[in-house]
Amino acid sequence: MTTRRKFLEKISATSVAVPLLYSPLNLFASSTVHYEGPVLNVAIMGLGSYGTRVAEAMQACKRAKLVGVISGTPSKVKKWQSTYGIPSKNCYNYDNFDAIKDNPDIDAVYVITPNGLHKDQSIRVAKAGKHVICEKPMGINAQEGQEMVDACKAANVKLLIGYRMHFEPKTVAVIKMRKEGQFGDLKFFQGQSGFTIGDPNQWRLNKELSGGGAMMDIGIYSINGARYMLGEEPIWVTAQETKTDPVKFKEGIDETIQFQMGFPSGAVANCLSTYNMNNLDRFFMTGSKGIVEMQPSTGYGPIEGRTHEGPLTQPHITHQTLQMDGMAALIFDGIKPIVPVDGEEGVKDMKIIDAIFQATKTGEKVML
Repeated sequence: MTTRRKFLEKISATSVAVPLLYSPLNLFASSTVHYEGPVLNVAIMGLGSYGTRVAEAMQACKRAKLVGVISGTPSKVKKWQSTYGIPSKNCYNYDNFDAIKDNPDIDAVYVITPNGLHKDQSIRVAKAGKHVICEKPMGINAQEGQEMVDACKAANVKLLIGYRMHFEPKTVAVIKMRKEGQFGDLKFFQGQSGFTIGDPNQWRLNKELSGGGAMMDIGIYSINGARYMLGEEPIWVTAQETKTDPVKFKEGIDETIQFQMGFPSGAVANCLSTYNMNNLDRFFMTGSKGIVEMQPSTGYGPIEGRTHEGPLTQPHITHQTLQMDGMAALIFDGIKPIVPVDGEEGVKDMKIIDAIFQATKTGEKVML
């Protein structure tokens, strides 16, 4: 990886062999083509555990490269400089990162900070003239998400949301099967997303930083999954909240929410989002001609699943590697993934989350 990094630094337009990840004929072909074109130079903002995961995955990218960092912890910056060969001129903190506007070596910033910081940080990145990749959820409500969309449009930069599953091979295969009608008329989707959360003092359990509890963190997977599996947008939601530990899960931090969504075709979704049950990562969908079950369905991999035709056998490729190469292809070539990853897609999820929270408070069906 060091040799490859040094090679890339010597040329401004990279010429490497690129897997045919985005070919409409063969989405995950093992053969290669000769690629000559720009590499997306990315700075990661927020050097926590997920930022580290993305950084490691990017070492295998062909079209995206980690070139910068933004962090409030100098010791982390030094470690990342050493690990990934990042020059000092591409290192910033949360106070001075607006200066990236004068740095032509950075094309995009991947915002991987607590949810409550996403909006302001993303808008600052946009105003600096850089493309924004924001981890999901994109904000703490739909209004924030729309403000981000508007700011990026005004700055003429892309706003992309970290929906890695939209590039995952087995997920893509199932979506293609649905598009081809192999499941028939879709009737029902079930999504289960949950684990037992640990440290009660972490930011995910801080309302100001997280915007909510399990729903924001992992319930969004079932929301987004229902939408791309069924291929429709919900028209109503109902929801019920259960809280067994009000000390750990304070006001505004959901512990467990069961929620239902109705779709124009008549299909329904029944989902569970929780921070108090382990090993919940399952999607199930049934139609008039067949079924699909995926478990794990959204974990870092490998994803496992089966349909009425047998096991899903597509290869496991690190999700974030596919995501970042895919986002580079989108930015440079306009090649779109099978399900959008733009800011508008993120706002759709946020509107549903807003409605779910409203339904838990009122006990009533909320129309979308």
